[in-house]
Amino acid sequence: NPHARAQEEEWRRRNKTVLTYMAAAAVGMLGASYAAVPLYRLYCQTTGLGGSVAAGHSSDKIENMVPVKDRIIKITFNADVHASLQWNFRPQQTEIYVMPGETALAFYKAKNPTDKPIIGISTYNVVPFEAGQYFNKIQCFCFEEQRLNPQEEVDMPVFFYI
Repeated sequence: NPHARAQEEEWRRRNKTVLTYMAAAAVGMLGASYAAVPLYRLYCQTTGLGGSVAAGHSSDKIENMVPVKDRIIKITFNADVHASLQWNFRPQQTEIYVMPGETALAFYKAKNPTDKPIIGISTYNVVPFEAGQYFNKIQCFCFEEQRLNPQEEVDMPVFFYI
C-alpha cells in the first residue's frame, strides 16, 4: 500500500528529527554541566560575589603598595573537610593581623592518615561576602589537585594582601 509506505517514511523522518534534537540537547546539557563550575568561578571572581576574591594581580602594584599603618585588620582562618575526604586539614594559625597594603603569608597543614594515596582539591570563601573584593590572593593551593601519599603531611601556603 503506497499510502501506508509514505506514512511509514514520514514517521521515520520525524523520529530521526526528534532523535537528533534529543541527542543535541543531551550533548548540550553535558557540556553546560562541565562548563558551569569554571564559568561560575570566573563570574564570582570578577564580581566578588559569594565571597570570592578578585582575580588578576599586577606585580608592579604589589611591589609598590604602601601599608596603611594606622589600620589593622584581623584575618581568621578555618578549615572544613568534606566527609568523603579522609584528610586531616587545618590552618596552622587561626588568625593573623595585617595592615591594608601589606602582604601576608599563612599556612595550612594537611595530612593523609590512611594507607593509600588520596587526591583532594581545596576551595575557599571569604566571609563576610563583601570582604571578598578586598582579599587578593597572590599564591594559593586552592583549586589545584593535591595528592598526598599514605601518612604524608604537608604545609600549604596562602600568600595574599588586603
